[in-house]
Amino acid sequence: MPTGFHFLIAAQFASALADNALLIVTMALMQQQGLPAWWAPLLKFGFTLSYVLLAPFVGPLADAIPKARLMAWMNGVKLVGVLALLVGLHPVAAFTIVGFGAAAYAPAKYGLITEICGAERLVAANGWLEVTVVCAALLGAVLGGVLVSPWLLGLLPEGVGLGGPMAVLVGVYVLASLLNLGIPDSGARYPACGLHPGALVRDFAAANRTLWRDRDGGLSLAVTTIFWGVGATLQFAVLRWSGEALGLSLDRAAILQAAVAVGVVVGAGIAGRWVPLAAAKRMLVFGVVLGLLMPIVAMTRSLPCAIALLMLTGAVGGLMVVPLNALLQHRGYSLLSAGRSIAVQGFNENASVLAMLGLYAALLALDVPTATLMCGLGLLVALALALLMRREWRRRNAGQQALRPEAAPR
Repeated sequence: MPTGFHFLIAAQFASALADNALLIVTMALMQQQGLPAWWAPLLKFGFTLSYVLLAPFVGPLADAIPKARLMAWMNGVKLVGVLALLVGLHPVAAFTIVGFGAAAYAPAKYGLITEICGAERLVAANGWLEVTVVCAALLGAVLGGVLVSPWLLGLLPEGVGLGGPMAVLVGVYVLASLLNLGIPDSGARYPACGLHPGALVRDFAAANRTLWRDRDGGLSLAVTTIFWGVGATLQFAVLRWSGEALGLSLDRAAILQAAVAVGVVVGAGIAGRWVPLAAAKRMLVFGVVLGLLMPIVAMTRSLPCAIALLMLTGAVGGLMVVPLNALLQHRGYSLLSAGRSIAVQGFNENASVLAMLGLYAALLALDVPTATLMCGLGLLVALALALLMRREWRRRNAGQQALRPEAAPR
């Protein structure tokens, strides 16, 4: 891999580790404050809102500033969010500040990978990055569970409470910023663009249309948009379902998130090692399998079976999303620029996350059982991916027929 790639991976791991641990710690804080359960998905809603609202601006920002330096600055913004929690700001508002930092971090991170890795190494690089993201989610959930566990909190001096766990996370964000400083500049430069908000919004809208209208770009963008919207919702649904169906507490429920993460690591590793960019669209079949596994998980009442099924769910998800994400980055970089294409991708994926989390919170407020939600969501995913596969199959057949020579007259 290119020079500085491993610093990028290490910095991403540290930053994402702190993000995921902070989510668990903040959920524990909300429970401590007596807030109702439907507030929990609004943490992710506030975090993700920044990706959508700032999308027209973070792409040009990532192209205008050396990306490693921008990533270090954005970890500083995340630190502000943690400090806001410590001084008593509402958890959703504080987590939204953390989202501000993450929104600009994403196009810098993925854009830098696109700049320093050629098309032939892009799936492998995405495999590394996805493994890192998922390992950070896995260990972050575990770290968050440990930090809020009663036995650890009981060891802290009286009156410290959740301030101790948050101090640990401050240290992890500082480490991520220091690692960012070890990433060299890629040397990629883009034409300067105007800074007028109206012009930036119009430019972003045009870039969004360009990527959606591209055959491969539109297909891969549709798949990743569905995947991340569903994945964010399942993160909360599995935590709640584990309490309802398996009787697990919040700190023990992190085991199930860890099972999904281990599966995604395996699937992403296989995809990064053996799936070339040209074969990315063949991975759509795993999206259908992913959707069909969700109702099976929802009906499970055995912890070992749940762990095994969630690992399998993660593995098929990793096999699908890593090659298609690489295809999307490749097409976006070819059609637009590294920062702008990732900003478009982030806008669509996170708009899906917002819609799904809003729907999930509303259904929870209406007391719809979590198992029912998981079954319905899984079947909708399977249907959507099956329709995309059918459309791609028809396009491919139409293209092959157009290339066949007409039969010679007898």
